[in-house]
Amino acid sequence: MAAERLVVVGGDAAGMAAASQARRLRKPDELAITAFERGHFTSYSACGIPYWVGGEVDGPDALIARTAEEHRARDIDLRMRTEVTELDLDGGRVRTRELDNGGRESWTGFDKLVLATGARPLRPDLPGIDAPGVHGVQTLDDGQALLDTLDASSGRRAVVVGAGYIGVEMAEALIRRGYAVTVLERSSQPMSTLDPDMGALVHEAMCGMGIETVRGTTVTGVLTDTDGRARAVTTEDAEYPADVVVLGMGVRPETTLAAAAGLPLGESGGLLTDLAMRVRGQDHLWAGGDCVEVMDLVSGRTRHIALGTHANKHGQVIGANVGGGYATFPGVVGTAVSKVCDLEIARTGLLERQAHAAGLRFVPVTVEATNRAGYYPGARPMHVKMLAERRTGRLLGVQIVGREGAGKRVDIAAVALTAGMTVEQMTALDLGYAPPFSPVWDPVLVAARKAAGAVRAAGA
Repeated sequence: MAAERLVVVGGDAAGMAAASQARRLRKPDELAITAFERGHFTSYSACGIPYWVGGEVDGPDALIARTAEEHRARDIDLRMRTEVTELDLDGGRVRTRELDNGGRESWTGFDKLVLATGARPLRPDLPGIDAPGVHGVQTLDDGQALLDTLDASSGRRAVVVGAGYIGVEMAEALIRRGYAVTVLERSSQPMSTLDPDMGALVHEAMCGMGIETVRGTTVTGVLTDTDGRARAVTTEDAEYPADVVVLGMGVRPETTLAAAAGLPLGESGGLLTDLAMRVRGQDHLWAGGDCVEVMDLVSGRTRHIALGTHANKHGQVIGANVGGGYATFPGVVGTAVSKVCDLEIARTGLLERQAHAAGLRFVPVTVEATNRAGYYPGARPMHVKMLAERRTGRLLGVQIVGREGAGKRVDIAAVALTAGMTVEQMTALDLGYAPPFSPVWDPVLVAARKAAGAVRAAGA
């Protein structure tokens, strides 16, 4: 009997995790696995690119978890620099084009198909946006191209467009490389993944680190010099000189192939799947990683969150199901953590605007505490914001901004959200305490106590 044929589109976290897990469960004579990746690298950490650019880690080799050769040694036919250009779902085949072989095209048949096409950086249609010296940061190829520009530049002025996670991390990386950095953000505060009052704390810290942050501004284009290279970024009312421009405006699911094939997409354009990560309405097609929307366990709605942690879990679930086992991915609570210099930024659950959009009534509270006992050397302030459902007291979301030890405290809240705990229940959590690590009342518990009181005061 001929082996079943599994085709994987996309060779990074979700795709290769699925291929690897399927291979663990089924031998090559049972399941033939072919994977296509259009880039030069596979199974790498895109999250590490800002730290590579900033010189904190070596790269790109340090960011690669498993090379193409290592995958092939495990009987996975991984074809690099090969782009899938069409899905023929009725015919059970995909059309591919070899990017380094004169564009040669061919068809590959499948019995089971995995889509792990990732996300694409937002690149608005503006004058000069594609000029040399303007860089997105999504792949290791993007990181290398940016480094090549930095190494070749004699100037030291950088403009970062967008103050989300990638934007602030790239601002820090460029500061580390000795650049004068201006960040342009259209929102009222940086980090729109936080509520504005918490984003204001990030803005204050960025200014203190020498990062000029211009808020409430809209980029209108990129000016070029006589050689066609970027020299400045323009907004509605100003011009900002730049020897290099970095786009950090977020990403969207890369679902061009899926849309052309008529597959179901959600509000953000991500593929919709069931709990087994099977594409809705399809028996032999799975999808995972940055190209899908998943269930938000707090709001009960699907949402798109592009994170490697999710992508790896999706791949494990898909691989188990493709390989003959059974696994599910129940959803997420929206946990994320980042930093800019020594400022740690974290959130989980819903922001105020997301809670309003979900039709939830809630009370917000904010507390200021310290990361360790106030008398212990190195104690630094930490701000914790917490949202609780008004009637039930159910925890809805937490945001934390502070110095050392602030960021990973969000994991306490992530577990509480997943468990469906109330803020009253959280006040009794048995958390670790010693003066070097926490005050007697951990800042998260202080926020929970205040939120519990606010819920009682608000009544029904």
